[in-house]
Amino acid sequence: MFDNLSDKLDKALHILKGHGQITEVNVAETLKEVRRALVDADVNYKIAKDFTATVKEKALGQNVLKSLKPGQLMVKLVKDELTELMGGEVAGVNLSGNPSVVLMSGLQGSGKTTFSGKLANFLKNKKTKKPLLVACDVYRPAAIDQLHVVGEQISVEVFSDRGNNDPVAIAKAGVAHAKANGFNVVIIDTAGRLAVDEVMMTEIANIHKAVTPSETLFVVDSMTGQDAVNTAKAFNDVLNFDGVILTKLDGDTRGGAAISIKSVVNKPIKFIGTGEKMEAIDVFYPSRMADRILGMGDVVSLVERAQEQFDEEEARKLQKKIAKNQFGFDDFLKQIQQVKKMGNMKDLVGMIPGAGKMMKNVDIDDDAFKHIEAIIHSMTPAERTKPQIINASRKKRIGKGSGTSVQQVNQLLKQFDQMSKMMKMMQGGGGKRMMQMMGKMK
Repeated sequence: MFDNLSDKLDKALHILKGHGQITEVNVAETLKEVRRALVDADVNYKIAKDFTATVKEKALGQNVLKSLKPGQLMVKLVKDELTELMGGEVAGVNLSGNPSVVLMSGLQGSGKTTFSGKLANFLKNKKTKKPLLVACDVYRPAAIDQLHVVGEQISVEVFSDRGNNDPVAIAKAGVAHAKANGFNVVIIDTAGRLAVDEVMMTEIANIHKAVTPSETLFVVDSMTGQDAVNTAKAFNDVLNFDGVILTKLDGDTRGGAAISIKSVVNKPIKFIGTGEKMEAIDVFYPSRMADRILGMGDVVSLVERAQEQFDEEEARKLQKKIAKNQFGFDDFLKQIQQVKKMGNMKDLVGMIPGAGKMMKNVDIDDDAFKHIEAIIHSMTPAERTKPQIINASRKKRIGKGSGTSVQQVNQLLKQFDQMSKMMKMMQGGGGKRMMQMMGKMK
C-alpha cells in the first residue's frame, strides 16, 4: 500500500536526517522533493504545492534549522499535515434511525457490491447490528446474484425482487421488509452510474428521496488516482453524499486519491477496502494512514484486527491446554485461521513499524501458511494431539501426503516445539514479569 510514495518521501526526508549541517536551502530542497513525490503519487499539483508551502512555513516557524533533530521534526510536521490533508479526525458512520439506511453509490466496477457485503459483515460483527442487504441494481447482468452470493458468504439476508425493474420501489420495499423483520440497518446496493448520465443520476436522487438514508456513501476505486477524485467531485455536486469509501487500497502504490480527495470534495473518507476477503475493511483513520505512508507502521490497527478475531472463551480453553502441556496441532491450526482472517499478509506486515521497509522487495503470499496447513492435515488425529509420537516413518508418510519433504515436516515440528515451550514459559513467571514491564512502559 502506497509503496512508491513511501519510498520517495523517505528519500526526500533523508536529506535532513543525520547530523549534517541544516540550512534553509536544504529544507527547501527537501520540500521540493516531497512535492515531487506527491505529484508522482497523482496528487493534484496545487494541493501538493499548498501542502509543502504550509510545511515550510511551520518548519521555519518552529526553527527546524536550530533543532537538535531537524530530520525528526520535519517528519513530524509532514505527518501532521498529511493527517490534516486526509481529514484530520476519524469520521464515524451515521447509523441513526430504525432502521438506519445506508445508500451506496458509485461507478460500475468500483467494487460497490462487494463493499456493501463487507460493510454488512463489519456491522454484523459489532453484535448490536442486524443488517439487511437490498439489491437495487436491475441493469447489470447477474448483479442481484452477486449480492446473494456475498450475503450467503457472510450469513446476511439479501432482499431482492427479480420481477421488478423499478429500483425506487425495490428500495422502499426493502426498508419495509427490514422494519417488519427486525433488521436495524439497511444497506442499499445501487447500479453503477456516471455523473454525466442525467437519467441515472435522477434515479439515485429519487431513491435517496424515497428512503431518506442516514448515510449516503460514494464508493470509488483508489487505483484510478486523480480520476477518482474528479469523479467524486462530479458525483458530490449532484448527490451531496456524506462520505467516501476507497476500495482496492491494497493494490494502490501511489495514494493520490486517499491524500487529496478530502480537500477536493470536502467529504471525509469513512472506510477503506484492503483486500478481497469480506474481513478486508477498515475504518479510515487519517493519522494512522499518515504513519503508514511515512513508513512508521500502524500498531493500533494491527492490535484492533487481532482483537476482532479474539474469542475470550477459546482463549481460556487454550490457556488451560498450554498450562497442562496439551497444546496440539489442532489448536495451532485454529490460530492460523484467526491470523488469516485478519487480512492481507503484506498489509499486516506493513503495520509493524520498520517491517514494511525491510520487506518491501519480498513477495509475501497470502498462501504463506498453505504448506503448514497441508502438513497438519496429513497428520492423524493422534499425531495432532501428541506430536511427540511422530517418528521417522510417520514423518515420511506425512511429507508424502502433504506434498512436502521430510525436512519441511522436521522444520515444522521443531518450530512447533519451540513455540510450545515459549507459550508454556509465558504462562509462568516469565509472562507475569513481561506484563509488569509493559505496564511500566505505558
